[in-house]
Amino acid sequence: MLRDEINNALKAAMKAGDTRRVSTLRLVNSEILKRETSAAARLTLTDPEILDVMGKMIKQRQESLDIYEKAGRADLAAAEREEIAIISAYLPKHLSDIEAGEAISALIKELEAATIKDMGRTMAALKERFAGRMDFGKASAMVKKLLAG
Repeated sequence: MLRDEINNALKAAMKAGDTRRVSTLRLVNSEILKRETSAAARLTLTDPEILDVMGKMIKQRQESLDIYEKAGRADLAAAEREEIAIISAYLPKHLSDIEAGEAISALIKELEAATIKDMGRTMAALKERFAGRMDFGKASAMVKKLLAG
C-alpha cells in the first residue's frame, strides 16, 4: 500500500537526517489525514485517492514555483522543485498526450458513450483507472471533443 511506502520512506529519511524529505513526507501524511477526517465519518483513503492528493500537492507546488521564479526568488523556487521531486517519486509515470488520447478513446468505446451526457461517467471511469497518471484537465477537454462529435 502506498501509505506504508510513504511511512517507511519517512522513517528512513529521519534516520538519514534528510530534513527536506522528512518535512515533505510529513506534509504528504498531513494532507492524507486531512482528507480522511474532513468528512462527517472518518474514512481510509485508497491508493488512487492518495495519488489524487499527491497530484494536487504537486500542482500547488508547481503554481508556487512559477510565482517564485517570476519574483526572482531562486531559493524558494529551489525548495519547491525539491518537494515536487520528492512527491513525484511516489507517483506512477504520467501518460503522454498520445497515450492519454488512446486510453480515452478506448474507454469511450468500452463504455459505449455517445453524447456529451455521458461525460460524467466517462470522467469518473478515467479517474478511477488512471488516478495520478493523467492530467484530468486535458482529459476533460479530450472527452468533451470526442463526445461532441
